[in-house]
Amino acid sequence: MRILIVEDEESLALRIKNVLESEKYQAEVAFDGESGLEKALTEEYDLILLDILLPRLNGIDLLKEIRREKISTPVLLLTAKDRIEDKVAGLDAGADDYLTKPFALPELLARVRSLLRRISEVKTSVLSAGDLEVNTHTHEVKRGGKPINLTTKEYAILEFLLYNKNRVVSRLSIAEHVWGDNFDLFTMTNFVDVHIKNLRKKIDDDREKKLIQTVRGVGYMIKDEA
Repeated sequence: MRILIVEDEESLALRIKNVLESEKYQAEVAFDGESGLEKALTEEYDLILLDILLPRLNGIDLLKEIRREKISTPVLLLTAKDRIEDKVAGLDAGADDYLTKPFALPELLARVRSLLRRISEVKTSVLSAGDLEVNTHTHEVKRGGKPINLTTKEYAILEFLLYNKNRVVSRLSIAEHVWGDNFDLFTMTNFVDVHIKNLRKKIDDDREKKLIQTVRGVGYMIKDEA
């Protein structure tokens, strides 16, 4: 899952980014409102963490602008202000939740998980397809009850495919969600294919039912006929 952090306090923004990445999210940072708006309008994110007090463009105006552009990405406001008026203004502008600074990182992660669950058809922390199960809290992966060890990128791809179960996901979408901007468009297709091949060895090899399907010329999907 891909998350944008718009926060001008650099040390806090990078700390949040590191924590999110340790939880296997793909996180990107913008340190001012204009940069955050540009990213929000041109890139696809699953969640935006947005400070209210930002240089160049404040968070409320940024939020209003992305909502005017019909971008429905969930937004969690991060604010040092504790006045009820500011919280109401943020919610009226289209925020989904708010968190007042200073906050504990475990609380932030809980809010992130909650908002991400809202946008998914999946209402549980366990994603499944056939006898494959992925616990998004503990990051445990099992098939037929047996644990499977995945790399960070393999896990991120598998989770993304499961969130889009029975829907075709393009190679570009996989690359954007898992690697963010850190990939070369010209080599991306082969790069994704190599990771899918390795993931298949761990998920599907020696099993009669193959879950990871290739849709030629489009991308991949996890198919769960049940």
